Amino acid sequence: MRHNSYGGRSNRSHQNRRRSVSYPKRRNNKRTIDPSRFVKKATPVEEQNYTAKHRFEDFKLHPEIQKAIVAQGFTEPSPVQDQFIPLALEGKDVVGVADTGTGKTAAFLLPLIDKLLANPKQQVLVLAPTRELALQIHDEFRLFSKHMRLYSTLCIGGTPIYKQIKDLNRNPHIIIGTPGRLKDLIQRKALKLDNCHSVVLDEVDRMVDMGFINDIRFILKEVPTQRQSLFLTATIPASVESIMQSFLRDPVRVMVKTGDTAENIEQDVVRMNGGAKIDILNDLLNQGELEKVLVFGETKRGVERLARDLNERGISAVSIHGNKTQSQRQKALMNFRTDNAKVMVATDVAARGLDIKDVTHVINYDIPQSYDDYIHRIGRAGRAGKQGFALTFVR
Repeated sequence: MRHNSYGGRSNRSHQNRRRSVSYPKRRNNKRTIDPSRFVKKATPVEEQNYTAKHRFEDFKLHPEIQKAIVAQGFTEPSPVQDQFIPLALEGKDVVGVADTGTGKTAAFLLPLIDKLLANPKQQVLVLAPTRELALQIHDEFRLFSKHMRLYSTLCIGGTPIYKQIKDLNRNPHIIIGTPGRLKDLIQRKALKLDNCHSVVLDEVDRMVDMGFINDIRFILKEVPTQRQSLFLTATIPASVESIMQSFLRDPVRVMVKTGDTAENIEQDVVRMNGGAKIDILNDLLNQGELEKVLVFGETKRGVERLARDLNERGISAVSIHGNKTQSQRQKALMNFRTDNAKVMVATDVAARGLDIKDVTHVINYDIPQSYDDYIHRIGRAGRAGKQGFALTFVR
């Protein structure tokens, strides 16, 4: 399938509509991103012949965990699981440098569940950058700890804080949350971390990008100094390195990176050539090859308006952004995951952490703030070795 610099056939029936989404003025340095960086032909990638050093049964995990692994259909550890789990089981501080979709959540959850079964009086704290990622971790924990009498609390914004305070009073074994809500709970004296001897920072680079660095430092200072810390990140910029030096003890690094962009994602630009963006997008989405599409916009208002416009044109679309309540966001995600909506229009809140299967195309309706953001956006397509496509609208 080819999208070579799509020139844009205007849909005449909609050209006179003034509610179409205009190309926004760019902030920061977005216009300095060379459009040629958005063009790259996919390279057929053969399955990498990684030979795992372990089988799951080789790990010294509790028998109940081994049963859960079998129940979930896990057969062989992924590279990050193969390298990360033994180190975590030894109690070491570990930094896992890995992309989303490589099995990193199980890599840190399995050894921590084992630790909780050995000592149920201790607690575990997991920090994630977004509500959606926190919820995914929470759901995965519940799958792996089923019938083990281990309890969790999800502490995120967009949901009632008083219910979370009530749940925290029950001393859950694992607390999973976003930095802002966790800091709020600590300041309200509803969350005490004195008994938290294991800490996970998932997608720590994303948390720093989102401005949570001070919240992270605040939270980690509330945790006992004698603890095990597990960091997961896709990149290690200087800001992340600084946090690692401040809070980790002789960390071991596990590097499982597939490169800046997946080789199986074909990237191209969509040139507007004076056409209306909404009309060009409409034409693209009516092509049969675009089966499950994630469209990225810049602003919450623009994303909401674009989803509404697409629905009015007969294209089933949902939206996800920071102004949505948690229940609205979950409903949108569910509709997209179950194919009740062909398109999900999102701000960058969805660019990391979400593992949505079978996304065929990512469309950058608005150019991202940085090339790093671009990489994280297009990484939502072409999962599990499948070919994906990324299109970026340019003038």
